[in-house]
Amino acid sequence: MTLLTHVLACLFGMGSWVAINGMWVELPLIVPEIPEGWYLPSYLTVLIQMANVGPLFVTLMHRFRPGKLDERPVIYSIVGLGVVATFLLAFFWKHTVSLAGATHSVPLLVLCFLLSVVDCTSSVTFLPFMMRLGPQYLTTYFVGEGVSGLVPAIVALVQGVGVVHCRNATVASLANGTLGINSTVGASGELQAQYQPANFSAQVFFLFLSAMMVVCLAAFLLLNHHPAVARERKREHYFNRGLAEEKSDQALSLSHRPQEEKPMISSPDGHRRARQSSFGTGFYSGPEVTFIFVVLAWVNALTNAVLPSVQSYSCLPYGNQAYHLAATMAAVANPVACFIAMFLPLRSLVLIGLLTIVGTGFGTYIMAMAALSPCPLLVHSVSGTALIVIAWMLFVLTLSYVKVIIGVILRDEGHSALVWCGAVVQLGSMLGALSMFPLVSVYGLFKSGDPCNTMCAK
Repeated sequence: MTLLTHVLACLFGMGSWVAINGMWVELPLIVPEIPEGWYLPSYLTVLIQMANVGPLFVTLMHRFRPGKLDERPVIYSIVGLGVVATFLLAFFWKHTVSLAGATHSVPLLVLCFLLSVVDCTSSVTFLPFMMRLGPQYLTTYFVGEGVSGLVPAIVALVQGVGVVHCRNATVASLANGTLGINSTVGASGELQAQYQPANFSAQVFFLFLSAMMVVCLAAFLLLNHHPAVARERKREHYFNRGLAEEKSDQALSLSHRPQEEKPMISSPDGHRRARQSSFGTGFYSGPEVTFIFVVLAWVNALTNAVLPSVQSYSCLPYGNQAYHLAATMAAVANPVACFIAMFLPLRSLVLIGLLTIVGTGFGTYIMAMAALSPCPLLVHSVSGTALIVIAWMLFVLTLSYVKVIIGVILRDEGHSALVWCGAVVQLGSMLGALSMFPLVSVYGLFKSGDPCNTMCAK
């Protein structure tokens, strides 16, 4: 029965970001078919940040009306919306609408916004719901959340997304009947990048995403109503009592109590000590709580926005194979980090700080290679390819472990702490995206090279 609950928690977490992760890996197939072209990633970034209205509403409800918002109806609504939106996306992603004399993929953009609302809101509803289950299932949920990026990436690899072959431009033009009288590509011997057709269509891929959302909905239903899971679940009155205590804590400041009347809490070594702050159980002091949330925002800014926005610039100069290998290994590293945290949950704040510094170091190397694109260090060597792939894998591995451990720490601090955990995750991601958008899309500080013709000094 415990295994069943772990499986359901994993499948439930898998639906958290699978839709938007699926959109990103499918871009090479979508972009050539729509009028927005490669501006679509920029539009997606903006839409995802606009969708933070969902997390904002939930967070404000918990702040000003504590205990009044039940996550379960919200989760049913957003997951149901995700099922419908991904299903409609399969049939309407190519449709365009004329607006102000220009053609735009309005159905695609609207559905992407709805999916962004679903995934962003999941950050502040799925985690608090996990308070209803035992603490051992939170790490399993994070495994599922990591798999939500891995599964679409694997399906996209099977689909053959972004596979490039270089052909002589003269031969390609003659084959297509497009070589003009004034064309000089034959004389220069220039190569032309040609994307190979996919093994199955984008429509099939979006239907697969819809099926994934159905699996998430079914897992959530079973987590709520299956008798075997009910025996694993905490009794409801404990949860409601926790909410009531949170509400009373907000109304009564601990600072107004006499020192000797402050509640006593248990430390890991078994000794009793006074509450360190009014946050959660009071185990962590104010500066420690601030440190936890600052690290959480920083880590999510790097992993969810800053580095993904330059992944193609950092990897593609080393070749198409390096790009796909780095993306796949990074996707694998996320659930691996969750498994490590499941068996080795080290809650030391010093260790969290050290791992954050190490992960940031790997991220700095990746950013440096992206800034040097299209001719980064060791671009013509196997060692350069190996370094960028390993850097991406260790970057995701270390910072994913930090995110899971912080989630475990905040889970023990109560329901409200997990709500704020989700809110800070979205805040960090938003700040990271807003900082990178002008650098990548407006000022063009990062340069991409032609996969077949860029020449770099050896």
